Amino acid sequence: MTTIYDIAKKSGYSITTVSKVLNHHPNVSEKAKEKVLAAVEELNYMPNSTARTLATKKSWMIGVVFNEHLDIGIAHPFFGQVIEGAKKHLEFYNYDLLLVSRNLDTKRSYSDHLLRRGVDGVIVINLSPDDKEVKKIHEASIPAVYIDMALEKANIVQSDNVQGSMLAVDYLYELGHRKIAHIAGNSSTFVARERILGYQQAMGKYSLPIPDGYIVDGGYYASEGGRKAMVQLLAHTERPTAVFVSGDYMAIGAMEAVKDARLRIPEDISIIGFDDISVAKYTAPPLTTVRQEKELIGRQAAMLLLDEINGLLKGPLARKIPVRLVKRGSCIQMSGISNT
Repeated sequence: MTTIYDIAKKSGYSITTVSKVLNHHPNVSEKAKEKVLAAVEELNYMPNSTARTLATKKSWMIGVVFNEHLDIGIAHPFFGQVIEGAKKHLEFYNYDLLLVSRNLDTKRSYSDHLLRRGVDGVIVINLSPDDKEVKKIHEASIPAVYIDMALEKANIVQSDNVQGSMLAVDYLYELGHRKIAHIAGNSSTFVARERILGYQQAMGKYSLPIPDGYIVDGGYYASEGGRKAMVQLLAHTERPTAVFVSGDYMAIGAMEAVKDARLRIPEDISIIGFDDISVAKYTAPPLTTVRQEKELIGRQAAMLLLDEINGLLKGPLARKIPVRLVKRGSCIQMSGISNT
């Protein structure tokens, strides 16, 4: 069995330096860190968790709380990839994850459960800042990072949702579209509000009107909500030529509604989604969408959390992750209109 002494011998550094690297100590050079971690990986070192807990007074456990409304847990492509990104980084520093879904058992206090387990920190994903249990975590003396939430005096990681929405509208405008509608997520969520704001700002930039009924609430990012919202838009007296949808699942439902109405995508109506989930490239036609770097979001959250656990943060930080437009086949140039 590989020991810390083997790591020291392999890397050429002292046991003290190896211990500092393994425990994420700040006073270690990058060169030492790289050599020690390379030795850890090469020798497949696995520390004794019981001894490590006693020596460091840490549980080496990170709690992850997420809130998804499709009842599919971490099979959800957004949450699954965000959590995987965090997991990969945290496992490198020998942390384990304790996953709790906010919707799995609403009678149980997940905050008490996490605090009772003595986790060293918590990553909270897509919950309301008004949730009493979020407040309990925020007010507790425990390191925490919040993803896709608006919370004061807290570490925050989020995609640039406003910019993503503007990229979508910019592209549709370049293609000649002027009647651009928006299928939003539930307005109670931070992400939905940010994407609505980006849509409104982009429409304002081009002095494009937003008629009543052009922003439709598609609910909690399910395909059925997108389908129902698109039915409403297709019945609008000023039927849009393009629709920006706040999530790919909703966009897929919207596409189904267009086909049910015997209309064509993109010839009769162009559609853009948001997320770039794995199935987006396999829809018919393939879905143009705004890509979130989901694993990067998780990795950044894990890095922030470890910095707070190890006392490296001077105060709360907010990190905004860039997004990009992925052009596929669900949008088309309007005939007779140039892109200038």
